[in-house]
Amino acid sequence: MRDQPLDFTISQLGECHVPSPMSSVQFVDDADRILFHADLRDLRVFFDQGREPPTLEKAGPRRQLFFHPADLACAIVTCGGLCPGLNDVIRAVVLSLHYHYGVRTVYGLRYGYEGLNPACGHAPLLLTPDNVEQISGLGGTVLGTSRGDQDVRVMVDTLVQLGVSILFAVGGDGTLRGAQAIAAEVARRGLPIAVVGIPKTIDNDIAYIQQSFGFQTAASEAQKAVEAAHTEAVAARNGIGLVKLMGRDSGFIAAYTALADSRVNFCLVPEVSFTLDALLAALKSRLAEREHAVIAVAEGAGQDLVRASLGRDASGNVQYGDVGIFLRDQIKASFKSAGVEINLKYIDPSYLIRSVPANTFDSAFCLLLGHNAVHAGMAGRTNLVVGNWRGEFTHVPIALAVSQRKKIDPTGWLWNAVLSSTGQPNPLT
Repeated sequence: MRDQPLDFTISQLGECHVPSPMSSVQFVDDADRILFHADLRDLRVFFDQGREPPTLEKAGPRRQLFFHPADLACAIVTCGGLCPGLNDVIRAVVLSLHYHYGVRTVYGLRYGYEGLNPACGHAPLLLTPDNVEQISGLGGTVLGTSRGDQDVRVMVDTLVQLGVSILFAVGGDGTLRGAQAIAAEVARRGLPIAVVGIPKTIDNDIAYIQQSFGFQTAASEAQKAVEAAHTEAVAARNGIGLVKLMGRDSGFIAAYTALADSRVNFCLVPEVSFTLDALLAALKSRLAEREHAVIAVAEGAGQDLVRASLGRDASGNVQYGDVGIFLRDQIKASFKSAGVEINLKYIDPSYLIRSVPANTFDSAFCLLLGHNAVHAGMAGRTNLVVGNWRGEFTHVPIALAVSQRKKIDPTGWLWNAVLSSTGQPNPLT
């Protein structure tokens, strides 16, 4: 990203002339920016060329608003797979709209973008502080979710019919692309409707956003699965615990789980290739030396070995082959052919992890994301996703957020730390 031109310009519906009803808060000035680069060498490149380094717009409450709160109706939609913290975000948005700005009409759209298509028959819910007060302790989403596209013209028609001025779209890559399409159709019609994304991906793979909500909870729950795998492995001679974790294109959960639990001996992620022969050889050496081993594999790792694409899901994502089952069977077959008895336990906790409530950190993080999303929408920001960078909450254009997947750098500090923690051969090829 060092030499890549980046445009962090945020779209606005118009000038802000409405005084904010908030008081006793530190307002953010529109000129407040957060440096994208932190490395001095990166910054010197721009200074030496006489260019200003890229910066992100700082999120937070503005002194002047675009919308009159008393006249406002807003809507929230949750899409894609489940993730810890969805209900916390819903609650945070509703409470901020109500108590910070006095907005009384907030619709909860049912079952993802289907809720904006009347043909699907999902009537919106009216969300109030009373009916969202207790939902933060629940897993899943009280609004329901779905995958797949809906006709963008129909969705915008529905927003107009409901009188919605701000749409909050909570989801990952596919959801944000849908929000981008809605914002484009709104702009084409010249409508004063803001579209604000809130990043939800358990894989933590949204670009230009340091962390998405639910990731810390997922990594914590994944550690419990690794602990169980280790317990099984050490209890049997030549015991192997194999744990498949979430991570289609980015292996952050597997990597952080390996760092949190030094009992992981092999960490396999999509960003770093491995061969079956090298893995099996290293595994045989490990068992000969220690008589047990624990493997954490991200679901998107080793797809070149599995060779079993299952087409695409409703969101357009390529459906991968099951690397966990593949490795389980290949490991068993290899040791059996060598006449070595092993005891392998395979654990796939994916849906258990996705459905749990958020932990304390993620609950607080969701609250702050929700609040900052509301502040952005009230100030007429649109076609953006609320993120965080260098410890600050920021605004990121959706176009940038969906332009690529955030991935582990195989030459960076995180993967180097994983290699140091696991002691696995590098490379496994």
